[in-house]
Amino acid sequence: MKTAACCAEAPAAASAAVLPDASLYHFDAEFTDDTGAIRHLADFAGRPVVLTMFFASCGYACPMLAHDMRKVQETLPPDVREQVQFVMVSFDPERDTVEKLQAFREQAGADQRWTLMRGADGDVRTLAMLLGVQFRQEPSGDFSHSNLITVLDTGGAIAHRREGLQGGLPGVSEALVRLATSR
Repeated sequence: MKTAACCAEAPAAASAAVLPDASLYHFDAEFTDDTGAIRHLADFAGRPVVLTMFFASCGYACPMLAHDMRKVQETLPPDVREQVQFVMVSFDPERDTVEKLQAFREQAGADQRWTLMRGADGDVRTLAMLLGVQFRQEPSGDFSHSNLITVLDTGGAIAHRREGLQGGLPGVSEALVRLATSR
């Protein structure tokens, strides 16, 4: 007997069943990436992910976070580097248009393994809460925010965190190597 199309199990539902309870991939918000495509965090399942939150018009901390992520990428062995996805999510959805994300990508020297995204304000706030990122918009329009780089394992669980703007990059790289070689 053939199953009606409306009743077939969706691939996302099937993959969600195998995700660990602590997976951020259970959070099913829609984001728009810097190409204009709709993305979900679960799109990155199956690979280690380096994730940070930022805003594109930041003049200090956010370019440093991107620089640190690029340094991590450069220090990874080539076979590991090919497996890792780098993701930056803006907490300034009002100003960080697709075009602004594209400009930030270019400025950061980010390659095809990077995805820059924006989302609805409530979804961005929920993601920040899940990651432990604190931020608030100042009267100037800029943001005060935590400087956090998070490593997610292949199932979307937090495997490592680097807080602050200086140091700690070897720990990020070591976590990624460990995740990539344990597959």
